[in-house]
Amino acid sequence: MEQEWCWSCTCSLLIPMASKPVPEDLLMNGALIKDLEVVAKDVALLKGVLMRTKETPNSSEVVTYAPFTLFPSPVPRVLYNQALAVQTHFNLLVDKISQDSKFLHETLASTVKVDDFTARLFRIYTHVLEEGRSQPIVLGLNRSDYMLDQGADGNMSLKQIEINTIAASFGGLSSQTPDVHRHILKVAGRPEEQKLVMDNNPAAGLAKAMAMAWKLYGSERAVVMFLVEDNQINIYDHRYVENELWTRNIPVIRRRFEDVCKTGLLDQDKKLFVDGQEVAIVYFRHGYIPQNYNEQNWEARLMMERSKAVKCPDISTHLAGTKKVQQELTRPGVLENFFPDDPEAVAQIRATFAGQYSLDMGEEGDKTVAMALANPDQFVLKPQREGGGNNLYGADICQVLSEVRSSSKRMAYILMEKVQPEPVCNYLLRRGSPLKLCTCLSELGIFGAYVRQGTDMVLNETAGHLLRTKSAEHSDGGVAAGVAVLDNPLLV
Repeated sequence: MEQEWCWSCTCSLLIPMASKPVPEDLLMNGALIKDLEVVAKDVALLKGVLMRTKETPNSSEVVTYAPFTLFPSPVPRVLYNQALAVQTHFNLLVDKISQDSKFLHETLASTVKVDDFTARLFRIYTHVLEEGRSQPIVLGLNRSDYMLDQGADGNMSLKQIEINTIAASFGGLSSQTPDVHRHILKVAGRPEEQKLVMDNNPAAGLAKAMAMAWKLYGSERAVVMFLVEDNQINIYDHRYVENELWTRNIPVIRRRFEDVCKTGLLDQDKKLFVDGQEVAIVYFRHGYIPQNYNEQNWEARLMMERSKAVKCPDISTHLAGTKKVQQELTRPGVLENFFPDDPEAVAQIRATFAGQYSLDMGEEGDKTVAMALANPDQFVLKPQREGGGNNLYGADICQVLSEVRSSSKRMAYILMEKVQPEPVCNYLLRRGSPLKLCTCLSELGIFGAYVRQGTDMVLNETAGHLLRTKSAEHSDGGVAAGVAVLDNPLLV
């Protein structure tokens, strides 16, 4: 039987909770935990695990630590290694999907009828296809997210939650957190456990791919433009990647949609200029939810997509990350179409899939609705949205599907089997919140980076990892949404 693990600073590293309750005096050595809390916050600040405050999101005069766990959370080494090993296959899969216009058209045909945001993205995609792509260089920076599913037999397996192809965040801050947790373990008298916290530097891996794409673009004067939101609480996560580029003498600018609308233009060769500076790469850290757009912003997005700048992601790669595409990939035979000569890649990818089901109109969709209404706690209802906090669970599934079951509006969603992760106990450090022991769930993300020029894949790498942990009372939501906190895998 797999066991639920819990930290205690007065006992052995991990205490099995499944066999018997853990006495509170073992769970909480109050004085030591209080000391560790102070040390943890200070070392996070020393190591640069930082965010701006909600009160002053565009000022660095006052900053705070990014929320994180007091201790690293246990992750089975074999599943961690599995996630690392499959990432380059997922990089190739995303890139292959982005080049397959027939697959994207057929897969998203139902979604674009009922989801205005996806439809607007798809119109830009169609425009670019009809006009012809201006840039043969493709830069992909993605993150594949997993939870560890505990099966009925007690065995743990790796199950993909989603793959993020736009604005995959926390590559910067997660490069700093291993040192924080190692220091906490040292102060707690756990030097041996320090070795179980892996080195991690996604910032360098992501910047490496960006630097290669910039070099291939071929202009030393051209800049990398981070397209950012108005409120920049998470700026330090960006800065780590920016600084990696500056160390390579690659100039970086930060601009908002508003700036691109005001000063952006294409010359006769379709080179993109913003504020008079030629842009080699547009790196989207914004633009993934409907609220990011007004009509001017949509026009700016089209201009950038039509340009010779390398887009990260380009519009086809953005669409490749939609939930509907992820659902379609689970159908028998679909992966084989993308990897006709690589059954091993197919097997490795498929091993991570949870069940996903279409809600398109017709018999198949009707069966999906009935299945979800009969057992809503076994599923997650997902709209075509990114950024956390959008998915529906339990009674909310019943309410929504009861309303739309006979309507084409149901096609805006897909249904996914709910992963059943094993809870762990940890302390969550968050500004303004009292420290308390929580039952937590974790999500492992693996960063991938690739660069393609024409038909040649010139770089395809796994770039690092991210662990996020949240209290089990929350069904959905990431760090930026104020629910999850940063963490590190403790490989066991």
